[in-house]
Amino acid sequence: MTPTPPRGLLVANLLGQLAFGLLAMTICIPSMAQWGMLFGASQAQVQLTFSGYVVAYGGLQLLYGPLSDRLGRKRVLLAGLALGFAGSVLAALAPGLGWLIAARVLQGAGAAAGMVVGRALVQDLFAGPERTRVMAWIGMAMGVCPPLAAIVGGQLHVRLGWQASFVLIAALALLLALAAWRGLPDAAPRTAAAPGAPRWWQAMGSSYARLAREPVFVLHVVILAMTTATFYAFLSGAPLVLGSLGVGPEGIGWYIACIPLPYIAGNYLTARLVRRTGERRVMAIGQALTVAGLLLTIGLALAGWHAPLAFVGPLMLLGLGHGLLMPATLSGTVGVLPALAGAAAAVGGLMQQLVGATGAWVVGLVPHQGALNLGLLMLGSTLVAVAAQVLLRRTGARP
Repeated sequence: MTPTPPRGLLVANLLGQLAFGLLAMTICIPSMAQWGMLFGASQAQVQLTFSGYVVAYGGLQLLYGPLSDRLGRKRVLLAGLALGFAGSVLAALAPGLGWLIAARVLQGAGAAAGMVVGRALVQDLFAGPERTRVMAWIGMAMGVCPPLAAIVGGQLHVRLGWQASFVLIAALALLLALAAWRGLPDAAPRTAAAPGAPRWWQAMGSSYARLAREPVFVLHVVILAMTTATFYAFLSGAPLVLGSLGVGPEGIGWYIACIPLPYIAGNYLTARLVRRTGERRVMAIGQALTVAGLLLTIGLALAGWHAPLAFVGPLMLLGLGHGLLMPATLSGTVGVLPALAGAAAAVGGLMQQLVGATGAWVVGLVPHQGALNLGLLMLGSTLVAVAAQVLLRRTGARP
């Protein structure tokens, strides 16, 4: 292994690699409303630029994880950043919507490497409570990325045109590739191929089968996925609820921002508490705050308090609870079988995207005149996560 860079630079490098996918996903959202007019397409067709990215971003994580275990982290990460760069350049040059959709799929396919390899490198380079502390810093960065990217993308769209966002992401891919090449340790593959060893796709299937036989891993993934589904349901349902409460488009973003800010605070508290409190106890506190926030929101809705603050105010407890819950859950996901950390990160990332997208889709199946229905949906997915955490406690095993 090459010499490890100073801890601060190493953590900053990992944060950049992990954040790249979220930045690329959300920076062009302010431009999407104009693409239908620019390309002569329906809004449903425009949405394929987002869904295509998400599917590639989630699905390719299944491939990158085992490949990084077998071929080495840095090699796979650099390949992903090269794809992300190519997709961003092609998107900036897109003459039509079909070209743009294909470019976004390629961009998402490349960005997936940073999420998987970044999480796996946290497992490789840190241990115990220190690993959870780093996951907490990652959680804080992930909370900042979507709103920050949307703000930057909107300003670039107004001043330089919609292509400027993709040019910025392409430049960021080059910068991160240089940072990965020069600044990340180049560990040897953990599962290097030996003579007569199974081919890589057979090894990939074996890796996932091995993880599926680990109850601790499965339960951590359930908690991770259902917590994400709860948050995605909020993101997709909050505009509907707030609209029914008289909030216009110009005000919705400010109310939604009330959740990521406590989430960042929760991640910060996790980094401070985990060493003396323990991961499982921090997770339990996070779940308790999440349930309390949802029950309070539902109770206020049943009591007839139909106001924007009555909806988002209690959910600040949910944001704080998720901030306490997610770092230890992510750490537990990749820590069960260290030799398969890449595959574990891939499964966790994929399930987050798929189950989270399902949670957002279910929101559209019910009406939202007030906060009651959305609160009940969010509580349902949260209770599944609570059940998984109870089972996890009963196993008595620790990652």
